[in-house]
Amino acid sequence: MNKVWKTAIVVVLVAVVAIVILNQQRGPSPGTDPSKDAAQVLPPAAGLPRLVDLGSTVCTPCKMMAPILEELKKEYAGRLQVEFIDVMANPDAATPYKISLIPTQVFFDASGKERFRHEGFFAKEDILAKWKELGVDLTAAAPASAAPMFSRLEPARADDRPKDAICYLCDGEINFRTLVVVKSAKGDVRLCGPHCYFIMYSCLTEDKTDFEKKVSVADWAGGAAVPATAAVYLYGAEEKTGRPTLKVFASRQAAEKERQAAGGNILAWNVLQEKELATRCGFCDRAVYPQDAAAVKVGGVNTWGCCSHCALGVAARTGKDIEVYEKDRLTGERVIVKTAGGSVASLEPKTAVAWFGLRKAPDGKFVSAGCFHQGFFVSEENLKKWVEQNPTATGKAITIAQALADKMKLSPQQIQKACKIGECAPK
Repeated sequence: MNKVWKTAIVVVLVAVVAIVILNQQRGPSPGTDPSKDAAQVLPPAAGLPRLVDLGSTVCTPCKMMAPILEELKKEYAGRLQVEFIDVMANPDAATPYKISLIPTQVFFDASGKERFRHEGFFAKEDILAKWKELGVDLTAAAPASAAPMFSRLEPARADDRPKDAICYLCDGEINFRTLVVVKSAKGDVRLCGPHCYFIMYSCLTEDKTDFEKKVSVADWAGGAAVPATAAVYLYGAEEKTGRPTLKVFASRQAAEKERQAAGGNILAWNVLQEKELATRCGFCDRAVYPQDAAAVKVGGVNTWGCCSHCALGVAARTGKDIEVYEKDRLTGERVIVKTAGGSVASLEPKTAVAWFGLRKAPDGKFVSAGCFHQGFFVSEENLKKWVEQNPTATGKAITIAQALADKMKLSPQQIQKACKIGECAPK
């Protein structure tokens, strides 16, 4: 018998055993009162609440539970007993629990009485929240890993730049050779370049008919204002990153001269607009450059998050499990987040944290500082170094699980309005 057939037979036998076990162990469904079944009252273990996870080493959600169980064991040692039962390797040990699916998590209080059970993957934060709901606050004596996280709500240095030198959208400095000005009823909106204009344009909620007639761009050669639709654009790319570069000229002759010296392609306004609006955030739909964005995989489709937090928001918008691949804002190191059922299923590295950029509104309350001021970091130490390098940045560190939970709480109406600019007006 060749190896292929032997392997196939083993797989089939394992599946048959699993089906037999599960059929024999069908018990109360999640949400039913477990106290009505005497088999669900087991002897207490050391007088502590107990979490029993019944699964295997082969099913995907079971494997996703493994690191969570290990973390709970270490962080709440002496306050919570955590037990894993491999129903494939030890079916007799699983019999008293009468499970229907794997993985199943069963919650017992300190007296040994079952209080709750859950089927499928269960995130760490959700497990802790369920214990608290059951009257067991394991975080009351927080472990060292749950120490208060870093925050800075007042800038280390005031931003003393002239207001007309600050980009309306990204808060970056404006170079007179790349300035874009949008005329509005409330005054001029000044942007640091065409890309920030197209980001703003993609977020506008007003009628965009003939909107481009309000827009002027600076001539790269001398800074003179040119109507956006009449200008000629030299489109290139950064050598190391591939990020697009744009230079604007009042005439094709000047653009051609620069193209011969620096390379690139000459584009008209309508072609440039089509390229700039082609790639969108999978959460808020604003225009992005892939080089600036977080990569997101959802349902076998690749999309983008214009910032790390919006990348997580793709899970809320689609209702599906996602994978996020983002870069540390300080070092460029990769942070990978995988979700399951609206919670963080895995995080690489485990030390990764999110920065929630905040600003103080006129009424004194703190609100989101916007997508340009959010980020992921592989560690809180990296985040602190980045904050030191950005003295005007204000906000707080939060767990990536919290960042995801904040997005999952949004209503469909809030998601629909996410990152939309209600009117084009200067700060």
